[in-house]
Amino acid sequence: MKLSADVPWLNDAGALALCAALEGAGFQALFVGGCVRNAVLGVQASDIDIATDATPDQVQKVCKDAGFRTIPTGIDHGTLTVVIGGEPYEVTTFRNDVETDGRRAVVAFSTDVTEDARRRDFTMNALYARADGTVVDPLGGLPDALARRVVFIDDAAARICEDYLRILRFFRFSAWYADPAHGFDADALAAIADHLDGLAQLSAERVGAEMTKLLGAPDPAPAVAVMERVGVLAQVLTGAQARWLAPLIHAESMLDLSPDPMRRLAVLGGEDVADRLRLSRADARKLAVQRELAGTGEGAAELGYRHGRNVALDVIALRSALFETPVNVGDAAAAARGDAAKFPIAAGDLMPALHGPELGAKLKELEARWIASDFKLTRAQLLG
Repeated sequence: MKLSADVPWLNDAGALALCAALEGAGFQALFVGGCVRNAVLGVQASDIDIATDATPDQVQKVCKDAGFRTIPTGIDHGTLTVVIGGEPYEVTTFRNDVETDGRRAVVAFSTDVTEDARRRDFTMNALYARADGTVVDPLGGLPDALARRVVFIDDAAARICEDYLRILRFFRFSAWYADPAHGFDADALAAIADHLDGLAQLSAERVGAEMTKLLGAPDPAPAVAVMERVGVLAQVLTGAQARWLAPLIHAESMLDLSPDPMRRLAVLGGEDVADRLRLSRADARKLAVQRELAGTGEGAAELGYRHGRNVALDVIALRSALFETPVNVGDAAAAARGDAAKFPIAAGDLMPALHGPELGAKLKELEARWIASDFKLTRAQLLG
């Protein structure tokens, strides 16, 4: 197979210059991983990674001779970042795993692309491409990629035991790239079910990052439902339930909302989610606000007024899913109206007649009346 000539990274001047420099020095230079997989699937890629049989020292020499700057970002594992024209490119020496413990690997450099491919997780991720767009497929994973099947390389259990994060990666890649019509690979699910205990070895940061990426997919509901069925969801988020995620995805589509991992975490529920996934303070706060407001009685307009249109729409979608009620399309307009509304009364309007707690209570009373009027009461009417 040869990739289309209009694939962006096949026309990236810096990447092509780097490949040309390595090949000119007698080494292989192959695009690898996500950029190749996405090109095969017709999906845009963000990162450009290059694999080579040159050792890191040899890569550094080639780059120095070509006038490229190198940064030893992961040199112990064979990875250098090469900066060309201000743009970074990751170059990694072919490797094979010498030893693994379920979290990390001891690697040895290799000159064999097939060895490098075998240490990867899924067949669709073991694809390479030359600078002319020719796909190199050492393990025969191209048919899986074209059919959008997420399949572990060789033995699923062995791949999982090398790094238990691959359990979550299986569901993340299924959510993003798999064709739901094919179902989920039975061998993968059996191996996952047999190795659930390995998830306990993973750091909260790694689990959180993977779950956030998974829940950012356009429709992760099928993948999360299978996660629940095989016991993965309970292992990473005690008390979480997948039943409301599909209704939330539908509500999001009705409200034209972009995928948001925190909104989706909110509908999954669970105990100590922020700690279990080591969320950032901003994400933890966002999750807490969404979950709290979903259970209040504030209407769409009031939500928009008090919390802004975006938060209001999140809550409207969550309520639709959790309470299993259709989305009222008028709620979006109400939330926007509330967001734009400005309370016409200031404290100074009630002073000096009122002050202290009495002033505060009167302001709240007038604001409640104003909100109940759908923001229609004027300043004169409120003060009259």
